[in-house]
Amino acid sequence: MNVKDFIRVLDSDFFIGVPDSQLKALCNYLMSEYGIDRKHHLIAANEGNCTAIAAGYHLATEKTPVVYMQNSGEGNVINPVTSLLNDKVYAIPCIFVIGWRGEPGIHDEPQHIFQGEVTLKLLEDLDIKYFIISDNTTIDELEKIMSEYKKILSKGKQVAFVVRKNALKFEGKIVYQNDNKMNREDIIKHIVAVSKEDVIVSTTGKASRELFEIRESNNEPHSYDFLTVGSMGHSSSIALGIATMKDDKKIWIIDGDGSALMHMGSMALLGSVSPNNIVHIIINNSAHETVGGQPTVAKDIDFVKIADGCGYSNAIKVSDFDSLDKALCEAKVQNELSLIEVKCAIGAREDLGRPTTTARENKECFMKNLN
Repeated sequence: MNVKDFIRVLDSDFFIGVPDSQLKALCNYLMSEYGIDRKHHLIAANEGNCTAIAAGYHLATEKTPVVYMQNSGEGNVINPVTSLLNDKVYAIPCIFVIGWRGEPGIHDEPQHIFQGEVTLKLLEDLDIKYFIISDNTTIDELEKIMSEYKKILSKGKQVAFVVRKNALKFEGKIVYQNDNKMNREDIIKHIVAVSKEDVIVSTTGKASRELFEIRESNNEPHSYDFLTVGSMGHSSSIALGIATMKDDKKIWIIDGDGSALMHMGSMALLGSVSPNNIVHIIINNSAHETVGGQPTVAKDIDFVKIADGCGYSNAIKVSDFDSLDKALCEAKVQNELSLIEVKCAIGAREDLGRPTTTARENKECFMKNLN
């Protein structure tokens, strides 16, 4: 289905979401049509954030907003859906557009398998009526469903469109780029060279894939690394849990700007606990690159100032390899909570592979080394 037809039938002029590769056509269309425009289109830090902003939009306009997300984001919307939007509370209508990763019968990565199995059940439990968009869904079918949905929305309830792989099409092209020079994979190579046998906890997406392939290329064991293949935004919290129990280990966090933004409260807790054995590295390309390159707000904020405000002992921003190496070597010997924000270009090599070990194998190997 052409995404323009899909948008027309939804009959809404406000869209907010967290980008998803399954919804790349929708995301790219919204960026080409509106860009980032507070009146029509915003990209938020997490899906619960989206849902609350959507509620505010309805309160201000009496209109129905559209919230888009990957199905992994269903967990983040449970609280605002049940305690804010629900018709037993404020009765705020909302249309959810959900990319269906891990659909049963369709091969996908391990972090999507169980989420894919429970996607529809979660919607049922939340009392959200849903319709599945496939590549053969017709405009007539969609218009008929939307006619029924408008009656449901008028009662202050929510509805959802669950989008299968390749169901939405957009012929336009949009290129995401920035002016930064350093490549993320090269940045991670420099981190690995300095961290040596220390523990690394890496965030979901391409960063963990690149770390895995760097270890393979270096003929190094993967037991030093915990690859957070899902659970976006939680790598720093995983690292904190490890660091508090392993005072004798240096823990390096390889984070992304989108991940750091998604649950930024974890930085406040890190600063409060102030473990002296953590180096928190945020590779900032100001983009949701793994799912398409759509922008985050990280271009306009300063993680160094945020870290300083949260209580990190040391915080520095670097934009070239000489400065990065100096910061890494200093963090290696410091016994204080440190943050390094690394300005990074958008892009990865096209032949980037995926881990050849399972998530459970990674966990068991990592724990054996850790203990």
